[in-house]
Amino acid sequence: MSSSKPISFHTVLVANRGEIARRVIRTLRALGIRSVAVYSDADAGSPHVREADAAVRIGPAPAAESYLDIDAVIAAARSTGAQAIHPGYGFLSESVGLAEACAESGIVFIGPSVQALQIMGDKARARDHVMRYGVPVVPGFDAKGLSDAEIAEEAEQVGYPLLVKPSAGGGGKGMEVVSDAAGLRGALASARRVAASAFGDDALILERLIRRPRHIEVQVFGDAHGTVVALGERECTLQRRHQKVIEEAPSAGIPAHTREQLLAAAVLAAESVDYVGAGTVEFLIDADAPDEVFFIEMNTRLQVEHPVTEEVTGLDLVALQLRAAAGLPLDVTVRLTGHAVEARVYAESPERGFLPSTGTILLFDPPTGVRVDAAIETGSEVTGFYDPMIAKVIAFAEDRETALARLDDALARTVVLGVETNIAFLRTLCRDARVVAGNLDTGLIETLLPLAADRPSAAQLVAARDAASGAIEPLRTSALWRELPGWRLGSVAEARAPFIALSDDDEEVPLDDPAGARPRGLVRSAVDADGAVWVAEDGHTVRLRPLDRRQRMRRRLAAREAGSTTTGPEGRAPMPGSVVAVLVADGDAVSAGDPLVAIEAMKMEHQVLAPQDGVVHLLVAVGDQVRRDQPVARVTTEES
Repeated sequence: MSSSKPISFHTVLVANRGEIARRVIRTLRALGIRSVAVYSDADAGSPHVREADAAVRIGPAPAAESYLDIDAVIAAARSTGAQAIHPGYGFLSESVGLAEACAESGIVFIGPSVQALQIMGDKARARDHVMRYGVPVVPGFDAKGLSDAEIAEEAEQVGYPLLVKPSAGGGGKGMEVVSDAAGLRGALASARRVAASAFGDDALILERLIRRPRHIEVQVFGDAHGTVVALGERECTLQRRHQKVIEEAPSAGIPAHTREQLLAAAVLAAESVDYVGAGTVEFLIDADAPDEVFFIEMNTRLQVEHPVTEEVTGLDLVALQLRAAAGLPLDVTVRLTGHAVEARVYAESPERGFLPSTGTILLFDPPTGVRVDAAIETGSEVTGFYDPMIAKVIAFAEDRETALARLDDALARTVVLGVETNIAFLRTLCRDARVVAGNLDTGLIETLLPLAADRPSAAQLVAARDAASGAIEPLRTSALWRELPGWRLGSVAEARAPFIALSDDDEEVPLDDPAGARPRGLVRSAVDADGAVWVAEDGHTVRLRPLDRRQRMRRRLAAREAGSTTTGPEGRAPMPGSVVAVLVADGDAVSAGDPLVAIEAMKMEHQVLAPQDGVVHLLVAVGDQVRRDQPVARVTTEES
């Protein structure tokens, strides 16, 4: 990248949060450009706020009242003298409204033109547009303005299975797979509800579902001088619920002629809108016939997975964005070297259907020797207001096999205590024979589900017993295998130490002390404010709630009185979040398994189902905030 002409900005506002805000601030600092952070009340103590040169509060915790408030963002830029706004990804990154407001205020929007945003920001319009330029697309149709009956007629013409997805937005939010006509109405309602909530637009498009798709995207860059370049492709096939989990660059062994098609089609799509800045053109390839490519959308922003492209090209993509936004020529030479793989660490529980997890980070200890882009640090609060991704771990090597192995090793050394994470699941993916062989499709993760909960190892049980006995104070942590003087497996615990703990699935677990047990790796533990013990070992984390004899006795008496084998009448919230829909009326007769209430947290919607046949009595209303395990409805029978 040429540095003959310096970037003219002296102050840039970062209209985002978390790891991408920290990532942009890092480049701004390296370039000597003053950075301005914005934050909601929920993020007042977040790392990105402290790391910026200045920070401005823009509203309360809900994104709609803070990070999505264009007027508040523009006001923050004006008050701090920012010449440009970097939107990151998500939130306002593809907002025509923000780009227009920037133009009206004389502020540079670090992104493409309003026209490019208008065309490519709407999947249906983008599809029609690129078709006219000869870019191949998946068969489908735009459902905007159509009734459900008209959509059903069009769907029959395209053929099932179909993918229903919002025209606006991205990240897989609101996408629904429909196998046959019977499931279409429910999928449309759910997709519209999520689309309206997440993007403020409930328009949908429907496309034929490719059975074994691979998701390949191309990183493109354009400048104001008419140059558009492709910086190679990325493999984004490992997904769950259409949300990427592991990405890599380059892709896992697609044919050379297919790669040429991808790059050429991506450049053509970007050139068709005179694209300026960073963009990603996304394609589907049939894993069983990888000779054709199908355009699905263009993301008019920087992507979450941009680090893998940075690793194999040696380029700073944020610096390139700033350069393009300042009107300078890109002046880049594209050379791809080695292989990079990125894993997204989410605050979620894979064993509970990937439901999000919230809480205080008791300990965050990232691995050394690899790149880590993190939103959190020890003491951070993970709330239900935003996306559950809390970190990215990126490994680079000369070849794919070594890069995967390095990523697996790095994940084994990544410690997050205080919230549930997908780290152990990421390690499973890294070692899956199909992943190692590059035999990928977007349904691969589904074949591994459901997942069994991690059983505590002997070392974790001993660590939990020691912590519960008082060796570790609440909200403090310890690396038990290194730091506790005289601590060893097989030692005699204090008499007051409990011998039983409860796992997260409410199972009693004996805190045994087996002689001769050895840890798989470094054991780290922490005790939270409720007295629960979190123990991590080799990428696997368990949470145990110690019980003393009195607590255990009370628990057994309560179970006996309630009748431990009967089905409870209450439908409970599986995660903390907001009630976004009530799907039945109070007093309705329902059957076991009927959906009662929809709850949304961290951009994920989950339905609470009737636990038994009977009459439903609602305990919540739309807009209510609920805790995990809070009763939201009660279903009564004649007997009860």
